[in-house]
Parts: sequence; C-alpha cells; structure tokens
Amino acid sequence: MAISPLFQPSRRRNSNVNFKPIAIFLIHSAASVAAQACDTPVSVCGQDTGQGFGLIRAGQPVAIYVDAGADPAVKHVSRNFAADLERVSGKTAALLSEIAAAQKEVVIIGVLGQSPVIDRLVAEGRLTADDLKGQWEAYRQVVVERPFTGVERALVIVGADRRGAVFGSYDLSAKIGVSPWYWWADVPVARRADVFITAGARRDQPTVKYRGIFINDEAPALSTWARAKFGGINATMYATVFELLLRLKGNYLWPAMWQPSAFNADDPQSMVLADEMGVVMGTSHHEPMMRAHDEWSRFKGAKWDYKANAPQLREFWRGGISRMLSKPDGSAYESLVTVGMRGDGDEPMSEGTATRLLENIVADQRQIIASVTGKPAAQTPQMWALYKEVQDYHDQGMQVPDDVLLLFCDDNWGNVRRLPQRGGKDRKGGYGVYYHFDYVGGPRNYKWLNTNQIEKTWQQMNLAHAYGADQLWIVNVGDIKPMEFPISFFLDMAWAPAQMTPTALNGYAEQWAAASFGPKVAQDIGAILTRYSQYAARRKPELIDSRSFALGEAGVEALDGGEFGQMVAGWEALERQVAAVKKRLRADQLDAYFQLVEHPVTALANFYKLYYAVAWNRKLAAAHDARANQFADLAEAAFKRDQAISDQYHEVSGGKWAGMMKQTHIGYSGWQEPKTQIMPTVLRVAEGQPAPTARMVTGQAVAAPGVIAIEAPSFSRAVAGQGLRWTVLPNLGRTLGAITALPQGRGPSTVADDVRVDYDIVTTQSGDASLQVYLVPTLDTAKGGGVKLAVGIDDRPPQVLKLDLVPTGSAPVIAQERAWEDAVRDNAVVLSARFKGLAAGQHVIRLWRLDDNAVVQKLVLDQGGAKPSYLGP
Repeated sequence: MAISPLFQPSRRRNSNVNFKPIAIFLIHSAASVAAQACDTPVSVCGQDTGQGFGLIRAGQPVAIYVDAGADPAVKHVSRNFAADLERVSGKTAALLSEIAAAQKEVVIIGVLGQSPVIDRLVAEGRLTADDLKGQWEAYRQVVVERPFTGVERALVIVGADRRGAVFGSYDLSAKIGVSPWYWWADVPVARRADVFITAGARRDQPTVKYRGIFINDEAPALSTWARAKFGGINATMYATVFELLLRLKGNYLWPAMWQPSAFNADDPQSMVLADEMGVVMGTSHHEPMMRAHDEWSRFKGAKWDYKANAPQLREFWRGGISRMLSKPDGSAYESLVTVGMRGDGDEPMSEGTATRLLENIVADQRQIIASVTGKPAAQTPQMWALYKEVQDYHDQGMQVPDDVLLLFCDDNWGNVRRLPQRGGKDRKGGYGVYYHFDYVGGPRNYKWLNTNQIEKTWQQMNLAHAYGADQLWIVNVGDIKPMEFPISFFLDMAWAPAQMTPTALNGYAEQWAAASFGPKVAQDIGAILTRYSQYAARRKPELIDSRSFALGEAGVEALDGGEFGQMVAGWEALERQVAAVKKRLRADQLDAYFQLVEHPVTALANFYKLYYAVAWNRKLAAAHDARANQFADLAEAAFKRDQAISDQYHEVSGGKWAGMMKQTHIGYSGWQEPKTQIMPTVLRVAEGQPAPTARMVTGQAVAAPGVIAIEAPSFSRAVAGQGLRWTVLPNLGRTLGAITALPQGRGPSTVADDVRVDYDIVTTQSGDASLQVYLVPTLDTAKGGGVKLAVGIDDRPPQVLKLDLVPTGSAPVIAQERAWEDAVRDNAVVLSARFKGLAAGQHVIRLWRLDDNAVVQKLVLDQGGAKPSYLGP
C-alpha cells in the first residue's frame, strides 16, 4: 500500500508569517580541516611541510618512548598508541624504554615530575611546563627540535598527571583516524602511508573534573553478550570499557550492578585493572561506601535498615573502604566514594524525610572512612547523590560536610531537577549532575534504543554548567550500546562545556559522522542521526501503542493516515536516506554503519509500522470493514520483522554482538517491561467479497478554521536585553526546533526588561482566542515556584504563564506530578492564555523571557476551538 508523503513539520495554516530559514553553522568537515591542519600547531597533516614531525613516514610508524618506571596508566596508553599507529600504517611501532635507542624522531609520553627524560627537557628550557604543575588531567603536546643527540625531533606528550598523559595520547589517536568506537562499534581505521604532526605546541585540560558513565539495567542485553563473549561481566570485559571511556576522555565509572553483579567481588582483577589504566571507580547513588548492591545478600546481612541494624551495616561498609585500600603498597585504588543511604533495592529509605537519621548515617560513614584510611575523612573524595526522594532531604536543609560533592540529578527523563542556588555559598566539594539516557521506572522503562536528542542534553547540561555544577557529570547509559552517539556528545561536552556552543552543537552530528565514516558521507549521515534522534525522542517506543497517535478518516476509496501516517511517512523517508547512503560506503564500513545508523532507523521505523497497522486493523474491524485483514497481515509481518532485525544485529561483525539486542520492547502494559515480546492483538473480519486495497492518501493534518500554528524559531523579530539574546536550537523538540534566551544561568527578568520575540500574524475571523505555547519539558531547578514566561497580543497586558512540573518520586501523586508524566510522555507541555474579542486583521504575538530554562517550540493561536494534536496543527 502507498503511505503518505514525508511530513513537513514547518507547515502552517491560515498565517501570513513568512518562514525564515534557520542559519545552521556547521563545524568544518574533516576534509576542510585536513586542508587547514598543516598550519595549525600540533595538528595532523598528510604531507611533510619540512617542519613537521613524522608520525608515519612512507608507511613506517615512529618509535614511542616511555620511562621504564612510568605509571601503569602511561604504559597502557603507550601500548595502545603504538597499536593505533599500526592500525593506521599497517606496520608495528617500536616501544622504547631507553631514550638512547631513539633515532631521528621519537614520541615521548610521560608525566611531569615522574619522567626523568621530560624533566630534563624542562630543565634545559626545551619544554615549557610551569602551567601544568598541579593541574588536573592537563596535558601539552609539543614538537621539540633536536632534544637529544641523534634525535632530530621529538613529539612530547606530557601530562600534569597520569591521565593527562593518557588523554594527550588518545587525543592524537582520534585525530589520526582511530575512533574511540573502533572496537565497541567496529568503526574501521583507514590506512595512511604518511601522517605528520605540524610544529608548535598545544595545551588542553578538562573543565568538568569527573566525567563518567553508569552501566545499568544491563540484563538481558549486555549480561547475555558478556557471558557469551567473555564468560561474564569480568575484568576482560571491563578492559574494553575502560579503554573506551578513556578514549572518550572520560575518567569515572559506575559499574554494572543489576545482573546481579558486584564489580569488586565478582572479579577482583577488575578494580586492579581500572586503577592501572587510570579509571576512577565509584558506585551508584544507592550503593554507599564502595559496596555493590548485591554484596549485601552475599554478606548475609539482615535488614537493610540503619535504625534496626546499624552495627552490621557499619561492618559491611568498613569492608568496602578497607578493600579500597588493598593495593599491594597499602595505598588506595583511585575512587570517589558514595555516601548516604537509600532503601534496599533502589527504593526510598523511609516514608518520610528522616533528615536527622541520614545526617547521622553520613557522619558514621565518614568516621569509618577516617578510621580505615588513617587520615581525615575530607582527604578521601566523597559524593552524595540527591536522587529522587533524597533531594527532599537537601531541600529541607540536611547538611553534609563541605568537602562532599553534591550530585544533583535529573528526573530520569533528561530534565535536571535542582541546581546550585544563584549567589549561594561555594562548596569545597562542588556540585555535579547525574543524567539519564536509559531508565527503568515510571511512567515506563526506556531501554531498547537511543531515544535521546543531543540538543536536549546540550540545553540541560549547558544550564548545569552555567550554575556551577561542574565537578561531576555522569550519565546512565544502560548497556552502552546502542547509545554510542549521545555518549560521545555527553563526554565531549563534559571535557569543554564552554566550547560546545550552539554553533558547535549544530555541527556535532556531521563532525561525529565524519570521524566514523569519512567526510564524503558525513553531511548525509549527520542529517540522518539528527532526524532519527528527533523522531525517536517524540515518544519513547516503550510508550507507543496503537492508540498513541491519531488516524484520519476511513473513506470508501482511500484511508487518511492522519498524524500516525505522517510519522510513518517520515520514518519511511528516513529509511530511504539510510539505504541511499549505504550504497556509497566501503565494504569495511557496513558493520559500523548498521550498528550506528541503519539498525536504529530500521528497527524503529518497523516498530511504528507495526502499531500503525494495528491501529488501522482495530479501527476498520470495529466498522466491520474487511480491509482490517490486510492490516492484520501487515502487523504480523512487522512483528516477525522486528525479530529478524534483532537477529541481524546479533550476526553483524561475525556475531560479535550476539545478545546485545535482547531487550524486550513490544507488549508493555505497565511501567515494567514484558518478559517476552507480545504480539498486539489484531482482529479479522469475515469477507463476503474481496476487500478493496487499503489505499492511503496523504496523512497531512489540516488545521481547523481559525487556527494559526507558528514554529517558535519562525519569529518576526527578536529583542535582546539584559545581556540575553534569543537563540534558535534547531531540531530540539518535536518539529522544527526551539528557542531559548542565552546565556543560561542568569537571574529572572521582567516584562519591562523587554527580552522578547514577536510573531506577526493575520487572523481571518473575530472572536475570543486561546494562545497555546508548546514548551520543551523542563523543571524549576531553583525551587522558585515554577518556570515563568509571559505572552501578549498587540498592546494588551501581558499574561504570565508558569510551568510547574513535579516528577514522580519526590512528592505524593498530585496534579503537577500527573502533568509531569504527560509532559515526558509527549516530549512537550502546553501552557495557555485567553484573549477576549480579538478582531480579524493584523496582530503581533509577543513572548517575553522571565525565567531561565524556558524552552519554546511552537505557538498555536486558536479562535475555532480546535482539538490540540500531537504534532500541533
């Protein structure tokens, strides 16, 4: 059957507003970067300018020197850097432990103050390093002329600490074409015979101190895969995770814990290897004192209740800290210790807010830390996660020592709940954010595919950075796969939040695609990734069924697909784009392309077609229309194809990822996943005569008379003020994009400050009007009574609108909480203002910025009583 053409989200009815194209500024493509690289200090160049350092000359990679007594993390990265040179050149790179063995050119990797060779270069004035001393994870890459007798040039990668040396090395690995995802997504490495590093020096270091991921909800996907490939979630598996994390310039990990798994206990070599490679370990928000949740049952502890069982819990926690100090030399494995306590099994500790009890628990935990380590507790890094109900303790005044890092959290759906108070007292321990790309809980799990928009992540984490939450960023990534794209973005932004400007954000997908598949297809793949993310984020697939979106009318000659048809048409168009790009790829790129691009698009497109067919089947069957049978067949075929698509994933790369797509996703009836896939019920109608083909007509929604729909980025004028400027964030939200006032982190403004956007319109009828403002869901991070903005028409008095959502888990079930569930389900929330006696003719809709974190995606002026639709008129 023919499906309706691609939905055009910017279409508006009954409006004379001219659509203004959004200027999208893209980062230079890989090709243009390469053309300029030969002029940029310490950049990769494909030719020898006479002053460059030969990383690979005529297919032969340079030798790498590391001090014999170097930190294990430096030795690990030097071996991996040598392997990367071999991946690019096809030949083995020599590893040296004596600088006297170096000839002509050599790479030197080391840590300031720990490498005699590097310290000698500093002492002789050949290497500047004063600005590295005492810095966290800073590094310098510098080409040094004639550093030693017999050596013409050295490329020195010097770290302020061991991870600085690690990140300085992996930074070059990525630039020569070794993707951080070369193993975890089979991104191929292109062979190059000549790779040169231009002369000069560059320095870099992260802004966010701890940057990490949380492997969570890992059964049945990652756990099945790990058992088959590694014999379990063990050190051998974690070696690949640690390397991935470090290549992405992350440094912190909450390990898998739901299989059930216990990182330190299941395989003690895991914590040894993490420390050797340079990864800081922690435990999740409900696993205090370096103990995995599952260890409590293994410990054969009684009730997880501090009032009833404090001595046994203290003994249990003491064991966690003692194990942290179990390195052979008696020192500690590098860790960030979670303090506090929640209930057993990731539940609230009590029905009320037992502030005094939790304060006592933290005090006792710190006494254990001091006792076991033999030094003040403040000298051991600690973190308290304000997750769900725990935030209520903080809001009600619970105090923890100033050196403890306070980790604010989102609502599990990508909306940060609380941030440091503007103008508040600085904390020695600082603040951070725990974010989610995967979640198990209400209103429903979302675990199957990536359904996250990097534009949304940017807006929320830019807000967090603006408010000073920059000591820890960690994101729940589920099974790691298939979250490759948003994980890359999250950690790239964590490294340098200020450099991830809206311009950089708009070019990120293309840049990422270029690094994975090359510049020739980067623009097309970047566009696919962006559109996929928007379509997937409209509603998580676990929340979709046959009733999720509206169908049109079932005519005798043809069926109107309605909004559901528009969505299916969009997915079909995206599938065609995926197929067209696939034809342009090399054979060695196809496995990576399937994992990163083709599979998510194909799987979710088929998922929509399944429920679209079920919707038509049920509608037609209710009318005793025999065309229902054709849709029953289509639904059953789509259900079978879903399994075939998963099977294909398990066969890609020679079966390397078998088991990774076992997550159930069809047949949800509550918040928790079904144990097995459940085919939706379809109905069949007895056919007296052959049924006509279920021919489809366009599924475009036509706005009702008297309705004007305007995409928020299509404003007629924008007025800046108070240092604020309205900025378009293309693609954010359900249709064209969204607008917000930047920079974020500023205090409230007033209508008199006049930070506003105007929309010129023409109405064709007179009467009362409702102005509906569609917002991207956000929360009041300041606990200031909601997120406010104001709207008006012409010179009428402005009306203040307030967005005040309350996430589940922080309060009794109230109206705001139900509104929050609707908002995260629909990825939009609508606020309304009424205007009486609006005459036909020209008008100006005005929208004023009052509070931070108000993100507008659409405005609808309704004089006709139209029923709001999912995508808007």
